[in-house]
Amino acid sequence: MMTDRRAFHDKIMTIERYILDQQSEHPEATGILTNLLYDIALAAKFIASHTNRAGLADILGSTGEMNVQGEVVQKLDEYAERTIYRLNDHTGRVAVMASEEEDDIIPIPPHHTAGKYALVYDPLDGSSNIDVNVSVGTIFAIHRRKSEGGAGTLEDCLQPGRDLVAAGYVVYGSSTMLVYSTGNGVHGFTLDPRVGEFFLSHPNLRFPAKAKYYSVNQAYARRWSPGVQAYTDWLQGGQESGLSLSLRYIGSLVADFHRNLLTGGVFYYPAEARAPGKGSGKLRLLYEAAPLAFLAQQAGGYASDGTQPILEMTPTSLHQRVPLYIGSRDLVEKAEAFIAQYDAQLL
Repeated sequence: MMTDRRAFHDKIMTIERYILDQQSEHPEATGILTNLLYDIALAAKFIASHTNRAGLADILGSTGEMNVQGEVVQKLDEYAERTIYRLNDHTGRVAVMASEEEDDIIPIPPHHTAGKYALVYDPLDGSSNIDVNVSVGTIFAIHRRKSEGGAGTLEDCLQPGRDLVAAGYVVYGSSTMLVYSTGNGVHGFTLDPRVGEFFLSHPNLRFPAKAKYYSVNQAYARRWSPGVQAYTDWLQGGQESGLSLSLRYIGSLVADFHRNLLTGGVFYYPAEARAPGKGSGKLRLLYEAAPLAFLAQQAGGYASDGTQPILEMTPTSLHQRVPLYIGSRDLVEKAEAFIAQYDAQLL
């Protein structure tokens, strides 16, 4: 009996223990990134506690204000933004932050020490779904600062995804899951609300070899280029593709990506223009596309804007938008092939 108990407890891995174990494999590690990741996990617990009782806490609905994207700010958006900022503005680990909800970079208060990392985040992805109890999420990405000493700069935030130190997301649904990577695979942790801790539940996540779903807002199909329309037909089994993927679209990027990571598939949000290389797309390169592209690559997948890898794109502004195709590598590469074949004259 004692042997069985020990075997059982050996399998229990909290996120804190896991992060510390990963740190021990790198003798040069200072522990700063470890603590920053745990700060993000702590922020996720706070946000989860509010999303799970949103109707009771009187935080459903909008604030009546507009964010920099021209979108109505939800009350829970505001809470998530404030929580992430307040847990990271004084630790000495972060030099500068940037949020989808803010016009400019978010400096560390001058009376606190500026650290070695830049933290960028979407505090509550899919927040328009809050009022109807659909899954939402948080996306985060961490870069090493490029500037030397003092306050962090815009340049520290505007780095390509290939240079990320870590990235991840939290999905607030029937359970709360935190999924992240530091460049050594993708690992998922589920929050146990009874003890208030994340436990390793999905180690070494990889896109399955056989895909099940494609995820896209097909109501916009008339606005897509010929290449994107042909690609969609191919996913549905047209052109003798041999495929017959089911359509699943939630409308929360984190939730759609998470499902496809677990089951195999592709999510795409094309530019709403006839020319895919000229349309700007909707999703934000810095806060959404690049962090998830980093995770996709670590899980054996791929992300593209339809013509080039997302990870190779250097942001030129904090709120730059891009088309996004992300998921199982073969499906994303096929999207690039269709766009190159049908839309070359439009690019």
